[in-house]
Amino acid sequence: MKVNIDGETKTLLAVWYENGEVKLIDQRLIPDKIEIFTAKNSDDIYYAIKNMVVRGAPAIGVTAAYGLAMASKNKENMDEAVKRIASSRPTAYDLFKAIDYMKNNKFAESAARRYAMEITARSKKIGEYGNELIKSGDKILTHCNAGALAVVDWGTALAPMRIAHDSGKNIFVYVDETRPRLQGARLTAWELQQEGIEHSIIADNAAGYFMKNKDVNLVIVGADRIAANGDFANKIGTYEKAVLAKVNNIPFYVAAPGSTFDFSIKSGDEIPIEERDENEVLIVNDKHLGPAESHARNPAFDVTPHEYVTAFITEYGLFKPEELKNLYSMIQRDLFMR
Repeated sequence: MKVNIDGETKTLLAVWYENGEVKLIDQRLIPDKIEIFTAKNSDDIYYAIKNMVVRGAPAIGVTAAYGLAMASKNKENMDEAVKRIASSRPTAYDLFKAIDYMKNNKFAESAARRYAMEITARSKKIGEYGNELIKSGDKILTHCNAGALAVVDWGTALAPMRIAHDSGKNIFVYVDETRPRLQGARLTAWELQQEGIEHSIIADNAAGYFMKNKDVNLVIVGADRIAANGDFANKIGTYEKAVLAKVNNIPFYVAAPGSTFDFSIKSGDEIPIEERDENEVLIVNDKHLGPAESHARNPAFDVTPHEYVTAFITEYGLFKPEELKNLYSMIQRDLFMR
């Protein structure tokens, strides 16, 4: 991704492996500053995923792959390392896909590097297919962050926007703030600003206003896990956007690589939903928002039923929910995905 550091434009990855250590952009600090978090063992990897130094399903998967290669090189107890990393976050399927991939490849560093390269290349393909859906002049709504920070580079939902912009299309992006951790306001807006893509941050509950006023042409979001029938989990608030898009006859697309599809579960009812610390809702900038006696609920994700999805944008092409059996067949023939 393009990053402006002290007036100089540089290319930086969200996560990489260097000198036996895993390096990650600390996403908790963006947009205020760019700082690199260094993981030296599997406990550091667990911490980075659990505490959202890194987030976004594909990036979590890559971090786990690199982390397991590092743990093996350090001669850690691999059963314990796998168990620890797998327990970090329950919803993102890429985490478990990456763990299985590394197990099957004996935790080799070369396998981790290949996994990262494959995910990055597949994200670019998602961008190329998604670009075909975007016309010059379109106004696009997105929720949370599904950009390069959520992958390694390119992103999922943001990849079509980047390629559309690079190809000369005039686009505008509405960025949901994404409470409570504000991944849209902090991360997506930052990525779009770095790329020079025109955008506005909007309150989460303002999306319906712009949809009703016919100011949104399409919605593109990412996903953390997609069931066999097309139900999918994504950042909390996605379900509301999908319902609003359906009511207002706005196409609603989900951009995700094959590694995010969990064909072992039939529907979204089987997707585990992480609930995080209530203080993420109650406290902002060290200030307690409500009465001291009040508690909060903080589900990190919600599940959107497949009937609200126009199509999935994947590295294999576009698929309507009723066409996912075709996607399953393509994934089964893909040696990397096995």
